[in-house]
Amino acid sequence: MPSLSDDEVAAVSSPGVGPHPLPWPDDPRYDASLLAEGDRRNVLDRYRYWSVAAVVADLETRRAPLHVAIQNWEHDFNIGSIVRTANAFNVAGVHIVGRRRWNRRGAMVTDRYLSVRHHPDVASLLAWLGEAGVTPIGVDNIPGSVPLETQALPEHCCLVFGSEGPGLTDELASACERVVAITQYGSTRSLNAGAAAAIALYHWSLQWPRPAGS
Repeated sequence: MPSLSDDEVAAVSSPGVGPHPLPWPDDPRYDASLLAEGDRRNVLDRYRYWSVAAVVADLETRRAPLHVAIQNWEHDFNIGSIVRTANAFNVAGVHIVGRRRWNRRGAMVTDRYLSVRHHPDVASLLAWLGEAGVTPIGVDNIPGSVPLETQALPEHCCLVFGSEGPGLTDELASACERVVAITQYGSTRSLNAGAAAAIALYHWSLQWPRPAGS
């Protein structure tokens, strides 16, 4: 059985709407093919039938000054989930550090709606963040980390996650302004990277609330 494309997976997971009834709205934001065929994308209702470019343009008017970086040494399947979460919080950008290729299936094609940059190594990520005035904050439960719930995070920061399993490399952890950890109460050693990212982004959003989509 052939595997589904990313668009097909998104369509199955988000039923969406069928063809738009005639007459079609006279608005340049709308995509003629979507109006004719229906919109099965994983988007907010207000973006139904809009072109990708129109959605991106609208999101750009209210991006959060938050970035997310993920180390990609092992083709981590969690990266797609982190990208999807980053889209939900409308972050300014996602940074993939290490391998250029990453598993996009979990992103549910949300990577089309935000900036995803590749950095071949830690040094290039840190150089980019330094030029942009963005503070790197590591997220990992390593020795020396501080409880996330006790921390006031900078508005212009980059939450940095390691690969699933090994976590942050020593090189990147030591370059972060601090490393925060999510307090746990059960027996598992760690949360998976996708879940950790959702918690950390939500913690930032409580301190720096933004206008919600509708």
